[in-house]
Amino acid sequence: MTPDEMRQIALSFPGAEEGVSYGHPAFKVNGKFFTRLRKEDASVVLTGIHIDEREMLMEAEPGTFHITAHYRDYPAVLARIETLHPGSFRNFLERRWREIAPKKWVKEYDAQSQT
Repeated sequence: MTPDEMRQIALSFPGAEEGVSYGHPAFKVNGKFFTRLRKEDASVVLTGIHIDEREMLMEAEPGTFHITAHYRDYPAVLARIETLHPGSFRNFLERRWREIAPKKWVKEYDAQSQT
């Protein structure tokens, strides 16, 4: 996946917009952190990933999933965009989107998906 593909996928979710988080370019939904590209290691930040799941992902795909000391105590994992499958990225983002989007948006999204 390229940075442009990553951006396109992130912005495909209802209400997703580009913004800033802690001084870094990021994507937000409903004013809440959605994801961001870490330029220092070409990885995306995936939040809402519990530590057990993170450990499993890093063990199963160490070339893609990793963590830094900064994220160690947070429910998050980093994924290298070069090796992260776009479909997997979309799935992780959908999970996060459902956590932070207003319930009305989720209902509308689900209704559109069924038609």
